[in-house]
Amino acid sequence: MKLAGRGWCVWLCVLAVGAIGRGQTPLKGLGEAGPVELIKDGFQFVEGPAKTPDGTVYFTDIPANIIYSLRPTDNGWEVETFVNPSRHANGLMYGGNNRLLACQMDGRVAAYDLSTKSETVLAEGYQGKRFNACNDLVVDRFGGIYFTDPRFRAPDPWPQGVEAFYYLSADGEVTRLGDDLAAPNGIILSPDEGTLYVVPSMQAEVMAFPVEGPGKLGDGKVLVRLKQRSGSSNGGGDGLSIDVKGNLYITTAIGIQVVSPDGAILGVIEVPQQPANCTFCGADDRTLVITARTGVYQCRMPVPGHQFRRE
Repeated sequence: MKLAGRGWCVWLCVLAVGAIGRGQTPLKGLGEAGPVELIKDGFQFVEGPAKTPDGTVYFTDIPANIIYSLRPTDNGWEVETFVNPSRHANGLMYGGNNRLLACQMDGRVAAYDLSTKSETVLAEGYQGKRFNACNDLVVDRFGGIYFTDPRFRAPDPWPQGVEAFYYLSADGEVTRLGDDLAAPNGIILSPDEGTLYVVPSMQAEVMAFPVEGPGKLGDGKVLVRLKQRSGSSNGGGDGLSIDVKGNLYITTAIGIQVVSPDGAILGVIEVPQQPANCTFCGADDRTLVITARTGVYQCRMPVPGHQFRRE
């Protein structure tokens, strides 16, 4: 069932149901991931989960043009509409100062006040042209934002003419960092923020770039070539998360591929629907919330997720 309504909608209590045919997944050197459980289905296409300091997880439904909040309760989860319309928001992240940062596929990076829901546009173009369709983002310790701008949902021809990834500094300056990847999509920093990872959607190679300063990258290298589903030879990934040990959790066509900082694939967590993104949450940061097509799922993990602490 689609959750409808604008502004403050009716709260719905959602109970996580049992595992749906997915048992424990061994992850080499880490332990076992627990069963994948459904939290709520019936959305159109969900993406961009992000935890805020109070434990709430926000996620997006791109075609529905909505950002939802997912709040833990003693009996499961409660879902509420946070923003409608959302300008087709995709990736989200807590940005400090009570703000939820959002990549809007209508060509903007914006911030929402979590109390008032007021929206502030942080960037809406580069060199006088709107972005294609901002996709995913990560904020660094300096308050700058790395974000991707591929082709998906972009006008034709693409406003920027290329698919690229960028850095938005805390003072509002936008720098293009790269435009030679096939549909740069997921993006995240290592826990020490010394490495920037970029996951393209239309090539199998995940890239790792040394961070030499805010918005300044060294030469990138291939971290890993993702495992492929049958019949595919160069499929990429989507969104991703990272744990305290620096292992990446990359959503792909075959599930969530867990990749070590040195590029070893430690295991693949299968999800009933193809996953698009994931984030760690819970009081111990060991619950992985997964957005996968029309459903939101959860899975207990052997290692806590890394949280980018922002005041």
